Amino acid sequence: MTQVKSGDTVAIHYTGTLLDGSTFDSSDGREPLEFVVGSGQIIPGLDVALPGMEVGDKKVVKIASEDAYGPLNPEMRQAVPREGIPADIPLEVGTQLQMQTPDGQAMPVMVVEVDDATVTLDANHPLAGKDLQFDIELMKIA
Repeated sequence: MTQVKSGDTVAIHYTGTLLDGSTFDSSDGREPLEFVVGSGQIIPGLDVALPGMEVGDKKVVKIASEDAYGPLNPEMRQAVPREGIPADIPLEVGTQLQMQTPDGQAMPVMVVEVDDATVTLDANHPLAGKDLQFDIELMKIA
């Protein structure tokens, strides 16, 4: 059988969970995820787990946060004056918003703290700082 090597286009079915068992993403009910191994299209810890696998192989991969979405970066949290946010924007903790960077790019942020004077927004990836587990099945090697 052919084994996966760097540069191969592969398709996997996967379920991603946190270490407490809660699922954060899955390909269940969708087409398998297709990507080029070693190209940086997926998180590093998952990318390095694929070489050597054959079609039909299943594997459980535990990935430390450093090899997933990285550690939490405190500089990605910012308190902004409450009056600078339009009144029609919901400001409950956990609300996802989009900010615009100075160069015009949309950047997702989450409301993480609200008080009378400020709203603290966090632009870290929601999975930053978290260790992850993936149950994967190799569906094809192209």
